[in-house]
Amino acid sequence: MIALITGAGGFLGEYLTELLVAQGVTVRSYARGDYPRLRAMGVQMVQGDLRDAAAVQEACRGVDIVYHTAGVAGIWGPWSHYHGINTLGTEHILAGCRAHGVPRLVYTSSPSVTFDGGSQQNVDESAPYPQHWLCHYPHSKALAEQAVLAANDPPRLMTCSLRPHLIWGPRDQHLIPRLIQRAQAGALRQVGDGSNRVDMIYVENAATAHLQAAAALQPGSPVCGQAYFLSQDAPVNCWDWINEILQLAGVAPVSKRISFKAAWRIGAAMETAWRLFGITSEPRMTRFLAAQLATDHYFDIRRAKQDFGYRPVISTDEGMRRLAAAMQTS
Repeated sequence: MIALITGAGGFLGEYLTELLVAQGVTVRSYARGDYPRLRAMGVQMVQGDLRDAAAVQEACRGVDIVYHTAGVAGIWGPWSHYHGINTLGTEHILAGCRAHGVPRLVYTSSPSVTFDGGSQQNVDESAPYPQHWLCHYPHSKALAEQAVLAANDPPRLMTCSLRPHLIWGPRDQHLIPRLIQRAQAGALRQVGDGSNRVDMIYVENAATAHLQAAAALQPGSPVCGQAYFLSQDAPVNCWDWINEILQLAGVAPVSKRISFKAAWRIGAAMETAWRLFGITSEPRMTRFLAAQLATDHYFDIRRAKQDFGYRPVISTDEGMRRLAAAMQTS
């Protein structure tokens, strides 16, 4: 069996690669970079850009399943960048699957595809896509997700979309390092009253869920053509969890605070200024970021449990112990 993983050198992609290799699956990586660690595991390395339709299609040749984890995240930047990589890149993957008869595709989406700026409390997959978007990332991911689900055509091509929220754990190079860096610089502020609860997911649980969903992609399965929220199934207080991570890094807890309303106004003003003056760097605050930091985001994952047997095998407490051990040795 040959599995193509887009973004195999990324955080989730690397853990997913390790699980597949351990099962004896031949893994092919399609990514912009070269990753010696993956090469040492016997991974077939293919370098390319998701915006290169011909290269993507060729990477799909001869594979039995595609795990499409690659994408560009962020809260700022031109629409063409997000749309080109997240949306058009996904359409190129779908075209490659059709051209070479790849029967299964598991797409890594995001819960933010349903986020309209308000609190999300135990919402399930019936939550609609928003009418208005606060930034390009969720918009481009939502368009990609819709294309993936619409492409479901058993038995020729069976697809599903997974929405893991806040993937974390050892070897994370984005979420946790950024929190620590901002806190060390005195630039991290609690937005809102500090009571908001959020879902998140330990990286190995997220990777395992991808394998479970893939195994369930069979003709007649309820997984075909469906989207699924994924989490630890136990929301945490956002700011308590952030401070716990900072404590592991030996950084003082967040002490500065700003109201949600003030952060929203500052974010709106910065977005206007950045657009007016053509500033390409990421603003310190945007409306999307303010809303993400101040509102509830936790989800009902019963559908994932029922349809493909997902359970968070590694608890949050165990995950934090593993994170602490990794931070001490790094």
